[in-house]
Amino acid sequence: MKKILVLGGTGFVGAHVCEKLAREGWQVTVPTRRRSNATHLIHLPGLTVLELDVHDEAALARVVPGHAALVNLVAILHGDQAAFERVHVALPQKIARVCIGSGVNQVIHVSALGADSLQPDKSPSMYLRSKGEGEAVLLQAAEGGGAGTAAQKGFDLSILRPSVIFGEGDKFLTLFAKLQKLFPLMPLAGAAARFQPVWVEDVANAIVACIKGANGQASPRIIEAAGPDILTLKEIVQLSAQASGVAGGGRPVIALPTWAGRLQAMLMGLAPGEPLMSLDNLDSMKVDNVATGKLPGLTSLGIRASTLLPIARQYLARK
Repeated sequence: MKKILVLGGTGFVGAHVCEKLAREGWQVTVPTRRRSNATHLIHLPGLTVLELDVHDEAALARVVPGHAALVNLVAILHGDQAAFERVHVALPQKIARVCIGSGVNQVIHVSALGADSLQPDKSPSMYLRSKGEGEAVLLQAAEGGGAGTAAQKGFDLSILRPSVIFGEGDKFLTLFAKLQKLFPLMPLAGAAARFQPVWVEDVANAIVACIKGANGQASPRIIEAAGPDILTLKEIVQLSAQASGVAGGGRPVIALPTWAGRLQAMLMGLAPGEPLMSLDNLDSMKVDNVATGKLPGLTSLGIRASTLLPIARQYLARK
């Protein structure tokens, strides 16, 4: 029975990935800082939870040997330059070194639509720049030239670039639906930004398909994971209201001008706890979060992407 290591396995997408892999008979290892973070996973057959910090390269090097594949789902949406570098660039560097040193055959890395591994400096936000730099690290290592000083044997690499991900338990549609039940209107920064929302189940199925061979596509491969609907942020907010049954089809959505949107994002970013939006999020929205069509999509993996509204109704109406 093959073993697979899933970094970020306790998160929103990771939980779906772990469940699919466990049901298919894989032995799944999930590292986490605190075992309590994985209580929703420990019932899965063949799943092992390990307490460790994935950013500790020595600790990672101790657990990677013996695994046939590694999935990296670790990511952040908010933070300063150092935080983005640590999570999106330094961690892929550690993964590349450890996987090559341990003979891991396959790496699946989840990035983001809008990331550019060829020209990451051209991206408008810290988030997208760091995502592109992380991709570049793994692409170079996969081809045998990035993890050490000399050329070495690389690994099979799949990079998934999803649009914004929705599904039960998300912090996207669910948040907008809750806000519209609390406030009489919705002032919205970045209202015209375009997205191509993708269902979490489709993303999880894509990761499993990559592990199984990505339908024969040559490595390294970059796959755009996007749904069939292209929507503005304003339309997404309105659909979240429709799906959750907010009276009157939702609150009025007021598209803020650029200056007001940046002020709103700045104030939200200063609030305690994880912000609803930051200036860096707003900068990311300068690039449409939609598939370019120049790279393989979910159909290349045999997946027919699911439309947003019918699925959103199923879980938002219950909230």
